[in-house]
Amino acid sequence: MTQRSRAQHPPARRRRLAAGGAIAALALGGGLLSSAPAAAAEEPDFGPNVTIFDDTWTADQISAALMAASTEAEFSLNRHQFFFKPGTYGSAAGQDNPATATGIVNSELGYYQAVAGLGASPEDVRINGSIHVEPVRACEANPWDCQQPGSLTRFWRSMSNLTFNPIQRPVGADASRPFPSGITNAHQMRFAVSQAAPLRRINIEGDLTLMGRVGEYASGGYLANSNVDGEILSGSQQQWFTRDSSVGTWNGGVWNMVFSGVDGAPATDFGPQPGGGVGNKTSIATTPIVRESPFLYLDGEDYEVFVPKAKTETSGYDWSTDASAGESIPIGDFYIAHEGATAAQLNAALAAGKHLLVTPGVYYLDAPLQIDRADTVVLGLGYASLVPTAGNAAIEVGDVAGVKIAGLTVDAGETKSDVLVQVGPAGASVADASDPTTLTDVFIRIGGPWAGKATTSIEVNSPHALLDHIWAWRADHGQGVGWTSNVGDHGVIVNGSDVTALGLFVEHYQKNQVIWNGERGRTIFFQSEIPYDPPTQGAYMDGTRLGYAAYRVGDNVRHHLAQGLGVYSFFDSQYNAGQHLYVESGVQVPQRPGVRIESAASVMLNGTGGINHVVNDQGDAALVSGAAKTLAVYETETDPNAQTLQVTVPEGAPGEFVWSIDGTNDLVDLGTAVEQGDHFAASGSINPVRVTDTRRNAPAWAVSAQVSDFDSNVASFEAKHLGWTPEVVEAGGGAVAGGVVQSGFQGGDGLSVSSELGHAPAGHERGSARLGADLDLRIPVEAADGTYRATLTITALS
Repeated sequence: MTQRSRAQHPPARRRRLAAGGAIAALALGGGLLSSAPAAAAEEPDFGPNVTIFDDTWTADQISAALMAASTEAEFSLNRHQFFFKPGTYGSAAGQDNPATATGIVNSELGYYQAVAGLGASPEDVRINGSIHVEPVRACEANPWDCQQPGSLTRFWRSMSNLTFNPIQRPVGADASRPFPSGITNAHQMRFAVSQAAPLRRINIEGDLTLMGRVGEYASGGYLANSNVDGEILSGSQQQWFTRDSSVGTWNGGVWNMVFSGVDGAPATDFGPQPGGGVGNKTSIATTPIVRESPFLYLDGEDYEVFVPKAKTETSGYDWSTDASAGESIPIGDFYIAHEGATAAQLNAALAAGKHLLVTPGVYYLDAPLQIDRADTVVLGLGYASLVPTAGNAAIEVGDVAGVKIAGLTVDAGETKSDVLVQVGPAGASVADASDPTTLTDVFIRIGGPWAGKATTSIEVNSPHALLDHIWAWRADHGQGVGWTSNVGDHGVIVNGSDVTALGLFVEHYQKNQVIWNGERGRTIFFQSEIPYDPPTQGAYMDGTRLGYAAYRVGDNVRHHLAQGLGVYSFFDSQYNAGQHLYVESGVQVPQRPGVRIESAASVMLNGTGGINHVVNDQGDAALVSGAAKTLAVYETETDPNAQTLQVTVPEGAPGEFVWSIDGTNDLVDLGTAVEQGDHFAASGSINPVRVTDTRRNAPAWAVSAQVSDFDSNVASFEAKHLGWTPEVVEAGGGAVAGGVVQSGFQGGDGLSVSSELGHAPAGHERGSARLGADLDLRIPVEAADGTYRATLTITALS
């Protein structure tokens, strides 16, 4: 598919530069320096794999162009992006009877085919017709006899920023079948897909079905920032994640249907129901943090990329493109990469301060893309694919905040890489909770086109990063597939704190699919198939533990929340010679308060063995094909590996040294902090400490204290920000107040290190004193809002 010239098609009111050409205009005070009338803007050179439709194309020409690109093989190296300029395409005349409708836009959507509108809103491009996805037709005469593969391999295709008045008919070879797959009800469109096939910013003025006509198997899927006026029929979909959208009604589901911030979502019914049956739906009222995907659009005649801002606690769709919603970046600020561009060329553009627009194609890289500038945007079109060729990573993000990476596929090369996408170096610390580095629609493959190899697919070290729709896939079919061939240990490893994942699909890796080491992580929707191909149980052991949990939270993590998890097994007898292989649990987490799992399911799809528990040692075994075993909530009230210490101090006898909190040991509430320029300030006083020393030899004594970090369960700040001014509240026994310790905000370690509250020198008089201190807390302004607590530990030595 090529970007068509005037000779091939009626004029589309555009001019094109030769490959590698550039457009530049020098501006001053908002106007061009030249006084001559401005010429029409030349269209950027998006390369040969981008097609742009406008009102000079007929519906039949559009359908033919789309259909011609829809027939790529599953592991083809061809890539396609189609855009619609603002306008209405196709006729609505036959909307009530699709079987006789004419003049509609009607095509199937195939592998590596992305279709998007160029309007500022989805309502700027209206399609009377349907761009639809149908299952694989395995049994021609009786399709209902072949439920698989169905839609189980309908990957790598997408649509965005479009409005559909659904009018769907069978097309191509399907139209001549006695029982066509492409028939739907009036005002209904089919999108029967599995992974890596998102719908974003879609407006459907009717119904949407997510399954094939005869209920073929499907393993999707992802819908975000969209509106469906009518019914969404999920039917045979094993799982589906819908985020920040509006739906008329939802019908169906199999194992794990998750809704986050969805107006019209069904109520949560996950797990066994009082009246019988097992529910599969989890509804979360708001999404904790989200940044919608950047997208290319037309502002008049000018191409720009809109980059939405991050938002918190969201629900419903938001198609705003004004300044309050995000930033529009002119296309001139982007380096437009064409297939064949080298790592050196791309990195030179990044180093020069350019963003990247990666047009459809396969890019072979002998070095990673080095993204070291905050707020850089890297936007792929048409499933642009990056392939490391020298055991390198494909992308390395520096210790910076606000980077946006969207719409890219990474294929591991045949030389093994340690990591394919690294977000922040090890120990990264730079972050902005209001402007998180964001990965959107980033898809990884280990094998499929060839025998790819990578130890870890995605490693997230930067705090406050956001993952929005990830599919990391070690191939279970395709080229170069085998236990010792397409090797890969882990799909995603999260080391950064306060990282959020929305729509995490990770499958078939040879050890833990996901390892989450960072504090205060949160996942909404997780789908995973553990590997099909371990040859023996001995080859698939996590130490002495049977198999590897798909979702593993690190042993030292104290706070974590994951909602809507589905883990599936299929230990294929063609690889294990019929041996029974097991995984001890699909999810493994530390047993302590603050680590919580909601709506988790285990399913044995087929094959041998299965999954013994859902989370740790909780939940029934999934050992029968197709039956989900569920656990509505997992959280322990106590940590079985922690020890509670208790000591009883008797009343002080003559000639003894004793100390205690004088009066009550109530919570010391510092109130609401007040903003003071570059920090928030709060103050208060500790509960006084009484020290009594009646020993005859009067040795020296000292009382000191140290504070822990302040923690709100969703964020924290360092202990060093607390300082104090000790005082002797009631004199006696030779007591002397300790020195002033300033808040670490001004410099130093504050009370994060042990500091003296008071002391008495050797030879002091016998008696009793009360020691107190005024507290000075200075909190950085970037700290997240919330109520924080810390523990002040007091120690007396003599």
